[in-house]
Amino acid sequence: MFRLDNKIAVVTGGGSGIGRAIAITFAKQGAVVHILELSMDSAAEVVKEIEQAGGKALAYSCNVAVQEEVVAVFEKIGPVHMLVNNAGIASIGKADTTAETDFDNVMAVNVKGVYNCIYAAIPQLRKAKGGSIINMASIAAHVGIPDRFAYSTAKGAVMAMTLSVAKDYISENIRCNSISPARVHTPFVDGFLKNTYPGREEEMFEKLSKTQPIGRMGRPEEVAALALYLCSDEASFITGCDYPVDGGFIKLNN
Repeated sequence: MFRLDNKIAVVTGGGSGIGRAIAITFAKQGAVVHILELSMDSAAEVVKEIEQAGGKALAYSCNVAVQEEVVAVFEKIGPVHMLVNNAGIASIGKADTTAETDFDNVMAVNVKGVYNCIYAAIPQLRKAKGGSIINMASIAAHVGIPDRFAYSTAKGAVMAMTLSVAKDYISENIRCNSISPARVHTPFVDGFLKNTYPGREEEMFEKLSKTQPIGRMGRPEEVAALALYLCSDEASFITGCDYPVDGGFIKLNN
C-alpha cells in the first residue's frame, strides 16, 4: 500500500523541515521527487540523501512568489502526478504591529506562492491524466493564535484555495486537500527559540510543547506520512478536505 512507483512529485520548500520529510518519504515509496527551494544547498543535501538511499530526486532554485520562475520549472519537469505546496514563511505580530512589508512578504510566499504553483501544475497534472495537490495550511487557520495575524490570514486563504481547486478540477481527476499541522519540531523552531529566547531554549521548547494536549511537538515524518496517504491511490476518494495533525490542539485545547 501507499506506493508511488512511476509517479512524479513536486515538493516546494523540500530542503528542510516538513518539506524535507515529505520529499524523503515520497522517494522511499518510489516517486521521482522534484524539490523547489530558494536554498540550493539545503535542497542538494536532501537530493544526496535520497540518492544514497536508492531513490531519485532533482533540485531547482525557485522563488515560488515569482510566477515566471515557477512556470519555467514546471515546464522543465513536464507531467506531474503530485504537488505538495509546503514552502512558507512565518511572521510575528498583531494587526496593528505587523508592518506592511511583513504582511506583503507573507502573502507573496504563503498565498501567491501556492497559487503560482497550482497555476503552473494544473497543465502538467492534466498531461498525467490527474493527480493530487496537497496544500500546507495550519491550525492557525482554525483557531486564534496570539501574534500571528499575517500568518493566520495566509493559512486561512490556503484552506479556501484548497476548496476552490478541489471543486474546479474534480471532473479532471485532480484532487486537492490540505494539511493543518500544529507545532512541529523543525530547524525553524530551533532557530526561532535561539533568536527569541537566548539561553532559555530548553525551557521554552518544553513550554511550547506542552501547549498541545498530547504534550509534545509533532515530528516532520508524521506530517509526511499523512501527505503520502493523501497522494496515494488509496486516497483516490478524498478531495476538498483539511486534515489537522495537531496533537489534539484544535478540539482538546479548551
